[in-house]
Amino acid sequence: MKTLIGYLTGSEWHIYVKIGSTVLLMLIFIGLIATILLENRNPVKAIGYILVLVFIPVVGLIVYYYLGRDLRKKRRFTLKGSKDEVLFSQYWESQRPQIEQMQIELRKQSGNKQELSAMLLNTRQSILSKNNSVQLLINGEEKFPAVYSALQAAKHHIHIEYYMISADDVGNKVTEILIEKLKQGVQVRFLYDDMGSDRIGDIPKRLKAHGASVYPFSPVLVDFYLNANYRNHRKIIVVDGKVGFVGGINLDERYINNGKHTTFWRDTHLKMEGDAVNILQLQFLMSYRYCSKEVFPFAEPFFGRSGLTGTCFTDIVASGPDSEWPVAMQSILMAINIAKRRIRISNPYFIPTEELLTALQMAALAGKDVQLILPLKGDSYIVQHAALSYLKPLLAAGVKIFFYTRGFIHAKTMVIDDNLAWVSSVNFDNRSFYLNCEIGALVYDNEVATKLNRIFEEDLLYSVPVQETRWNKRNVLKRFMDAVCRLLTPLL
Repeated sequence: MKTLIGYLTGSEWHIYVKIGSTVLLMLIFIGLIATILLENRNPVKAIGYILVLVFIPVVGLIVYYYLGRDLRKKRRFTLKGSKDEVLFSQYWESQRPQIEQMQIELRKQSGNKQELSAMLLNTRQSILSKNNSVQLLINGEEKFPAVYSALQAAKHHIHIEYYMISADDVGNKVTEILIEKLKQGVQVRFLYDDMGSDRIGDIPKRLKAHGASVYPFSPVLVDFYLNANYRNHRKIIVVDGKVGFVGGINLDERYINNGKHTTFWRDTHLKMEGDAVNILQLQFLMSYRYCSKEVFPFAEPFFGRSGLTGTCFTDIVASGPDSEWPVAMQSILMAINIAKRRIRISNPYFIPTEELLTALQMAALAGKDVQLILPLKGDSYIVQHAALSYLKPLLAAGVKIFFYTRGFIHAKTMVIDDNLAWVSSVNFDNRSFYLNCEIGALVYDNEVATKLNRIFEEDLLYSVPVQETRWNKRNVLKRFMDAVCRLLTPLL
């Protein structure tokens, strides 16, 4: 007996295959859309992915497969988070009496700014420290000499965790110092992001050859679909458990404004000494354990009591895809909400969540002086135009917006009133808030905040104000491009 297929002509068979393929594709898309909805993700982000799937199906499938799936609840990240929580809780319990006393002292010194530290403490996201010395480092011209000096003075260990390290003048200089210290018996542990450090060259090989422990974070060649979307954007250096560096400047020569590169790079970093370095060390060792499976004790020479005295209170805020809360965003949001008079923010990639957009508007409407410095020319066409789409409602609320014209402002900083400073690796976008491993420092100190205010005012000298009336009359084509790029913001 002949089957039905035997009676079909070539054209009829082609039609049935086409219908079957269409039905199968529709079922796949319906399944994907249902999955997106069941993940209970942010509605705006869900709509963004659904629109991409509907209007550019092939591209949409690729984008969602590699970038869209929420893998934070997958086993690898769940285990990392739970292990980190245990490690963090152990450290917290060991320091509990001192921490509770410091919260009382911080309240007396900084008033309602202590509420931010209390939130971080109650959610087990940070441990307040007191006896610290914090130095602002502006651009590569100030950061790299300080880093070289600290590395050269190392006696026991050097820990480095970076998003980007390049085999250029800076990367090679750091590598040469590390090799020299390895020859002297200093331990070197080195983490780099496998996607961010695409110009790292043979640095890992050179370091390993001299005995360094080197690991790429989430190597994409091992498992691209799982690792591509979750990057380590942190910039951490810890030397002997006594000196630490954190902020926005990568190990790359472009941050040195010596005329070698045409673009002036403006960025901010911190050098820290004191008890806060213990928390920076803890965050590094948790990342290192994730990559190497090696565990370290809460003991010298990795952890210890600082001999410094003073009242430079500091919280180290770390977040990632394993975090229970978007703690970086929450910290920024709460800092805005507890400001009394003034909020000053610099950020290169400004694609705020609705919560942050509303908080900035409300602060301005309440009469607080809200100032925002953004780059006039960004290094990403889509991100730059998407960011511009958020300016109109901010200007309408009274937020003062300035475009930095001297070059590219990459600083990720915030200064609240005259007693709270924030320096970090955190961008104002979904990727930094929900996907990347990020880190920053909250410094509750009048001196540091005053210096950061002064630096902000110097940046204003190279910035032009955005006038609301002129901004609203911009070219229709530009506004249209802003609107189109904004549709992609949930995916950025």
